[in-house]
Amino acid sequence: MICFAVTVSCYVLLSATKCKGYDQNQFPEGGLFVSASDGLWDNGAACGRRYRLRCISGLRRPCKEGSIVVQVVDFCQHRPCPATMVLSNKAFDAISRIPSAKINIEYAQI
Repeated sequence: MICFAVTVSCYVLLSATKCKGYDQNQFPEGGLFVSASDGLWDNGAACGRRYRLRCISGLRRPCKEGSIVVQVVDFCQHRPCPATMVLSNKAFDAISRIPSAKINIEYAQI
């Protein structure tokens, strides 16, 4: 299993997702979801994939201990995408103490 470190930013859902549109059932309980960049999107096959991730570094020690499991529900809507994964606010808050921090994560598909 190979993990990569990437920069992550917060994500706010403002429109229909590329996976299941406006279907609220696509969002995992607890709000731990992400949008995927080109590198993970795999022509839409990433929809529903789950990843275990944890914060590994950032300025001013933003990382919380432990890991979380997130689910892909969308394709990154920004061009260029600012990160490999763009986390929901709840997912970001679960691994970082600083809401505006740019963090590095490691992740592995489960």
